[in-house]
Amino acid sequence: MNWVRRVRVRPGPFGFNFLRKCLEGSTANPFWPFSATKRFDGWSLAGIPSVMTESAPPENREPPQPIDRSAWPRPWAQLKYITFQPAIFPRLLGKVSQDARPGDWVSVFDKNGLRAGSGLYNPRAKIPLRVVVHSSEPVGEEYFGQAIRRAVALRRDLFKLDEGTDAYRLLNSDGDGMSGLTIDRYADVLLCEIFSLGMAERLPQWLPLLHELAGTRFARVQVDHDLGSLEGIKPSAFNETQAAAPRTVKIREHGVRYEVDFAEGHKTGFFCDQRENRKALARFTHGARVLDLCCYTGGFSLCAKVLGGATDVTSVDLDEVALEQARRNANLNQVRLKLVHADAFAYARQMQQNGESWDVVVLDPPKFIFTRDDHGNWEGRQKYEDLNQLAISLVKPGGIFVTCSCSGLLSLEDFEQHVIKAAHRQDRRLQFFDRTGPGPDHPVFSNCLESRYLKVLWARVV
Repeated sequence: MNWVRRVRVRPGPFGFNFLRKCLEGSTANPFWPFSATKRFDGWSLAGIPSVMTESAPPENREPPQPIDRSAWPRPWAQLKYITFQPAIFPRLLGKVSQDARPGDWVSVFDKNGLRAGSGLYNPRAKIPLRVVVHSSEPVGEEYFGQAIRRAVALRRDLFKLDEGTDAYRLLNSDGDGMSGLTIDRYADVLLCEIFSLGMAERLPQWLPLLHELAGTRFARVQVDHDLGSLEGIKPSAFNETQAAAPRTVKIREHGVRYEVDFAEGHKTGFFCDQRENRKALARFTHGARVLDLCCYTGGFSLCAKVLGGATDVTSVDLDEVALEQARRNANLNQVRLKLVHADAFAYARQMQQNGESWDVVVLDPPKFIFTRDDHGNWEGRQKYEDLNQLAISLVKPGGIFVTCSCSGLLSLEDFEQHVIKAAHRQDRRLQFFDRTGPGPDHPVFSNCLESRYLKVLWARVV
């Protein structure tokens, strides 16, 4: 009979070595609440309340049977643990067939020797195995064509995104079962970001299908230099594709026009993930004075002005190239923005000292948290807290505050707590009325929830 009992370990003269022996059933102890002949799993050396499960005595357990891998289709990879995560890091990866080569499509088996799916293998990578599809049945590379068709249909047929914009995420890596590849559509150009050697090797053969389904003509390919070197990706393989594509393209989004510069822009040059949030902002900006901190190329600023009818919009960013693009975007829409080249921290402090305030403040800073390392993580969190504290101080009583985080290593709940602390330190209170994220073109699969990176909090400041 299996059962669970919660145990509180009391301090005493016996010590943890004695505790270990008791848990192993090797020491009789009149103070221990279980029989000394029983054996327990799940004990904790921390000495804090722990859940312990009584299990069968070892003599009644059958030894694990050896796994016969000779019949497995090659190449193959075996997991050390049972997991449904798409990203298999080295510590999770077990044996791999000797004929498996970087970029290979491999059959994946779990620790018990049962088929778990198929994926892309690369021993050089930080993620040596990307399980693209989980299945107990054999899956070949025809899967990719099916996944691409499914992803495009989701955006164009189900969500009908073309009715409001010609710029959206067409394929969202793990969220579309294509781990290691994201594709954004900008008018008739596909911007492909590659994070996996296996995806890089196969992308050229998929481009004709993608153009056919999306109605596009050109493609640009981006590969991070350091990641590409580690993966073994050669960007030169895409020189011909890059040469045929335009450097800039004009797009439309809910009636607002933007120019996207692929050569000068950060990452893809334009962030499709904030599309629905930009539109939502317009509800609060009619006749308002708006401050857009970390404005980049003016996305929120232009929606506040063009769609929302704001009377005055101040757009602040440290990136001069981005501000010049914001100026061109304003000209495209025949409106005027007050563009300020400044560090958001320094500008907000100066405005605080000047006694300035706005009806609506938007804060959309770059990623601050890049590591799980305690020091780096804490430093990034502190930046969020400090910048939000400054931004909140610039909101008029009763005004609207919209604050964002694109750090995937910061949960929504933790981000909210940092924002709350920032407000309370100013003796302000936040009346939250919404929590949002990216649009539906950034889906997330249930086995990879950590890919939810964008968090947006909406509040009235009182």
